[in-house]
Amino acid sequence: MIPAAFDYYRPKKMDDVIALLEQHGDDARVMAGGHSLIPMMKLRMAEVPHLIDLQDIEGLSDISVEGGKITLGAMVTQHDLINHAGLTAAAPILREAALQIADPQVRYMGTVGGNVANGDPGNDMPGLMQCLDAQINLVGPNGTRSVAAREYYEAAYMTDREDDEVLVSISFDTPSGGFAYEKQKRKIGDYATAAAAVQIVKDGGKVAAASIAMTNLSDVPVWSEGACDALVGTSCDAAAMKAAAAAMLGDIDPSEDNRGPVAFKRHVAGVILTRAITRAWDRA
Repeated sequence: MIPAAFDYYRPKKMDDVIALLEQHGDDARVMAGGHSLIPMMKLRMAEVPHLIDLQDIEGLSDISVEGGKITLGAMVTQHDLINHAGLTAAAPILREAALQIADPQVRYMGTVGGNVANGDPGNDMPGLMQCLDAQINLVGPNGTRSVAAREYYEAAYMTDREDDEVLVSISFDTPSGGFAYEKQKRKIGDYATAAAAVQIVKDGGKVAAASIAMTNLSDVPVWSEGACDALVGTSCDAAAMKAAAAAMLGDIDPSEDNRGPVAFKRHVAGVILTRAITRAWDRA
């Protein structure tokens, strides 16, 4: 389909973006790579009278890896995540996850900021950012603020970001230990039936710390404190992994759709999570 008519803006300064958002209110939306918003506009699931393109805003494509801190600008693409050597060395889970998103054409244009910002339950980056305990950095007419990724998502397509705010970057401490991003999908390019992001720190043959989040199994990404606690202090044996999977299954709330019934999704979630924990532990 063809989207409804809209006015297109391509400002060069963030102040101008904020001014447009204030001027047009709910009728305005910002666009990063466009791979979430444009299809919704074409399907008439979203009507955007005023579309604001962020491509010319300086600094939004920057990647910083220094001082034990990683910061990703909102316009950093999935392709950038895959091909940035310093980022891969510091946080290899980002590359592993990005390689499983859609296909090369989408990854060349799809952005981290767009993937994180809009609250689509099927997107990969929100759960990954919860696993990394990231901060989502916003700017609006009242200045800047940061929101923890674990608190940012409220419901499907509903987030803590105000209509006149823009997500400008995502930051987190450089992760340590073993990692894994495991994803089950029907075909290349599809959203996950279930996906799991896992980071594990090993000390003396035991799990010293763990972080676990899953995607597309509720209307928001799910970071499970219970699943993490089930692993900490154990040798990550079969019993510990079973306990972690049980805790996660208690936290998710999948719904039936064309990816399968609820029982199937819960089964897949357990399998995918166990695989991810196993790989993260082996790499730790």
